[in-house]
Amino acid sequence: MRNFEAFRALISAPKRVVITTHHKPDADALGSSLALANFLKKKYHDVQVITSSDYPRFLHWMQGNEEVIVYDAATNHEQVEGLVNEADIIFCLDFSSLARTQDLEPLLRAAQATIVQIDHHLEPEEFADFVLWNNKASATCELVYDLFDMLDDSELIDKGIAECIYAGILTDTGSFRHPTTSARVHIIVAELIRAGVEPARIHKLIYDNYSENRLRFLGYALSEKLVVLPEYRTAYISITSEELQRFRYSTGDTEGFVNFALSIEGIVVGAVFIEREDAIKISFRSIGDFAVNVLAREHFEGGGHKNAAGGKSNLSIEDTVQKFINLLPAHQEELQNVVP
Repeated sequence: MRNFEAFRALISAPKRVVITTHHKPDADALGSSLALANFLKKKYHDVQVITSSDYPRFLHWMQGNEEVIVYDAATNHEQVEGLVNEADIIFCLDFSSLARTQDLEPLLRAAQATIVQIDHHLEPEEFADFVLWNNKASATCELVYDLFDMLDDSELIDKGIAECIYAGILTDTGSFRHPTTSARVHIIVAELIRAGVEPARIHKLIYDNYSENRLRFLGYALSEKLVVLPEYRTAYISITSEELQRFRYSTGDTEGFVNFALSIEGIVVGAVFIEREDAIKISFRSIGDFAVNVLAREHFEGGGHKNAAGGKSNLSIEDTVQKFINLLPAHQEELQNVVP
């Protein structure tokens, strides 16, 4: 972070702070936000976490979850607008562009607060006054831990804060199997365990906490909707809005579906297409050197990391899937040569 001493001075006295993250927060987004919120409260700041949408129930155990405000233009616009306008500092966590906050974007762009961005995604938009960014970090939670360390305040990391950080690192590293799982990550995790984290408990809360509907939905997706294209070493799943309704979809129910597509022997690219009200939402995963973030950016208005990216399409779900399939022949040789 450039001008770190100026940042240290900024937070040295209590301030009114808003923390926000990207639309549809995952464990890294929510974990980093709540870890930072709990930390700043210990330093006597007045802190409010605001999200632009709801998030999975299997993340509701995190310390401070009950105080999160989920923005809804129809019910709490004035409250959220007031908090943003009155904030001295706004922390923007786990996103590279303000557009990722969707309905909150206009409020954030109009804010007079000092903006602090903490993120590990590629191609960050230049909107913040202070930036802690490292695209080689495993998770934004790793960077939040580093921030506490840089401030010489690691002793403030209690069990609740440690659990939030651990959850973000656990999920963004794919349970410590992605290439970003560095020696530094394991050192941090060791410190989090010393602070009270019970890895088996956090794993159960996140991964072994399916509702019956979600488990049946996953079974249906794998048995009826999984398509494998061995000539392109690619597999994908497409889900229609009718299927979401049939299985009484709740936020987070499709999280992880794309990893099942990628888990097939010999497959190096996995994709999931979900039909939402406003657009087709797409998740991409890859193994090795095939960069799905480039595919997402060039063809599906998205981006992300080399091996994990997202995008969207305003075509029908059928046409979106066909567009994806039509792109594969141009990459066939590259895909066949990927070394896992």
